[in-house]
Amino acid sequence: MDEDLRDLYQEVILDHGKNPRNFRHPEDATCEAHGNNPLCGDRLTVYLKLGKDKVIEDAAFEGRGCAISVASASMMTDIVKGKTVAEAEELFDRFHKMCTGEDEGTGADELEDELEKLKVMSGVRQFPMRVKCATLAWHTMNAAAHGEQKATTE
Repeated sequence: MDEDLRDLYQEVILDHGKNPRNFRHPEDATCEAHGNNPLCGDRLTVYLKLGKDKVIEDAAFEGRGCAISVASASMMTDIVKGKTVAEAEELFDRFHKMCTGEDEGTGADELEDELEKLKVMSGVRQFPMRVKCATLAWHTMNAAAHGEQKATTE
């Protein structure tokens, strides 16, 4: 990872980790799931409000975890709002590939702007144990969207 991206990675993680966006329990959530990363003890609950045509009208989370886990949850809740469940699944798949080094996550498509924002989190690929921290909220969001109560990184 080049030095500029590494600095941005650290800055974004610190900002979202200390001041997470959408850290709340919305009263009108239509689904929720509890996520657990047993390797480092991260535990999150993701809340979604699904509207017409499975559009994510609201996304929020509560819980505790390492700075990477909290930062990723904060970014994820911002990015999936207004997306359909299918679009959120596609973002999750491409984000996971970005974090594991399988894919750079860029391309000329409707998700390009969101993937560019998430690219800063791709620095976790240098620390394979931290990929699970970065993807916990995404696994949990996916579980919630499909009516599952629990998600794990295992």
